[in-house]
Amino acid sequence: MFRKTLKKDPELFQNVSEGLRRLYRTKLFPLEDTYRFHDFHSPALEDADFDNKPMVLLVGQYSTGKTTFIRHLMEQDFPGMRIGPEPTTDSFIAVMHGEQDGVIPGNALVVDPKKPFRKLNAFGNAFLNRFMCAQLPNPVLESISIIDTPGILSGEKQRISRGYDFAAVLEWFAERVDRIILLFDAHKLDISDEFSEVIRALKNHEDKMRVVLNKADQISTQQLMRVYGALMWSLGKIINTPEVVRVYIGSFWAQPLLVPDNRKLFEAEEQDLFLDIQSLPRNAALRKLNDLIKRARLAKVHAYIISSLKKEMPSVFGKDSKKKELINNLGEIYQRIEKEHQISPGDFPNISKMQEILNGQDFSKFASLKPKLLEQVEDMLAHDIARLMALVRQEEAAMPSQSVHGGAFEGAMSGPFGHGYGEGASEGIDELEWVVGRDKPSYDEIFYTLGPINGKVSGAAAKKEMLKSKLPNTVLGKIWKLADVDRDGYLDDEEFALANHLIKVKLEGHELPAELPNHLVHQKAHRCVGMC
Repeated sequence: MFRKTLKKDPELFQNVSEGLRRLYRTKLFPLEDTYRFHDFHSPALEDADFDNKPMVLLVGQYSTGKTTFIRHLMEQDFPGMRIGPEPTTDSFIAVMHGEQDGVIPGNALVVDPKKPFRKLNAFGNAFLNRFMCAQLPNPVLESISIIDTPGILSGEKQRISRGYDFAAVLEWFAERVDRIILLFDAHKLDISDEFSEVIRALKNHEDKMRVVLNKADQISTQQLMRVYGALMWSLGKIINTPEVVRVYIGSFWAQPLLVPDNRKLFEAEEQDLFLDIQSLPRNAALRKLNDLIKRARLAKVHAYIISSLKKEMPSVFGKDSKKKELINNLGEIYQRIEKEHQISPGDFPNISKMQEILNGQDFSKFASLKPKLLEQVEDMLAHDIARLMALVRQEEAAMPSQSVHGGAFEGAMSGPFGHGYGEGASEGIDELEWVVGRDKPSYDEIFYTLGPINGKVSGAAAKKEMLKSKLPNTVLGKIWKLADVDRDGYLDDEEFALANHLIKVKLEGHELPAELPNHLVHQKAHRCVGMC
């Protein structure tokens, strides 16, 4: 009786991280462990994987500006930083917050239970000698951590062995980070074989992927259009998905623009990228939840594959020949499992990679199908995840929408150099004179042709004139609402001028404000509203 009651009661979680940790340990890990998931796909998750700050992984060929990009974000050098036209960054550097500047070498880093890197131990000394953590007190790093990577080689250089599986290390990071930024140099756009291999290794993480076309100030507008087109074509061939990856164009460093023609474009793109990065802390819990769901689906499929192979194996004679036969016919086993358990083909692991790992495995040690373990994971996906989702929304609502501060994020947010300051509806924000007054004489000429009565034109008369802008009714309706300051259903000459000013703002490609800013309200209207 007591056990039944326990099972029916929903699990109560203090927060999302604790809930994910507990679900993983009690429901998903037993399935992974039984079917040796960690030998095939990904090491077991640890507490630090659920508690760590959002991480941003930077990937690109050498001299595309990865390290400079980090320095630009933080507006500060970090320990171990090297910048140059040759392949300078030869290590993976985790740039994280710390009370003092310092470097933790890889071998010490993978034994620290508070850092989410312990499972990197599996890649051996060749990798660990090329891995470090740079710690420094920087406000940007209070909210996110950044992973700098060695420049991907091109041409002859890429034939030199690194001594560890570079693509596999990147894939390990890709599973755990919140954002993957691929950097390309607009000045020399070539995608080497190693870079293509890396992008393919990140294929299951397109939702985290963003592309930065850096150093775009070094070429003219016409050249930039060609380079952008070539980049999209090349990425389409490698990633091979119908969805287009988001590409940000700009020059991400604190130096004067060499070709300033596209300054406004670069500012808008930088603002969009910064907003994307600033949203990471708020969306971190949802990302971890999403990654756990993806992992659970793969673990389920993996359990079906391993148990099927176990079932097909003879108990005594002909084990080796049967093993080879099963590996060669893995595609047919996939199809059978897909039909039998109604599993999407996209949930199955890469067949060639699976065949390669299976060659070194002893099939006789595989576990047979254990329905109870699979039921636990099904229950987690069907019920526990839904409860955690509600908790995710609560945590998101409690967090500010832009929770990364300091460094370049401060300069882009406020003051006259903030994005869009003094443009569109913000034009004239710091001027003493009413900005609409500049063009009011020309608007007045139109106003008096509409036959105002008692100094005002009716909605019908104003509508005929406003429709000449060819803007949709939904937009014109919003403009009317903003311009009719005293809400009397008529427009006087100031309100009519304001309506025309807002039409001009919209026609120039700017957004309309949700509410009328103070600098657009005429002083007479201020007095009227106060009296009303």
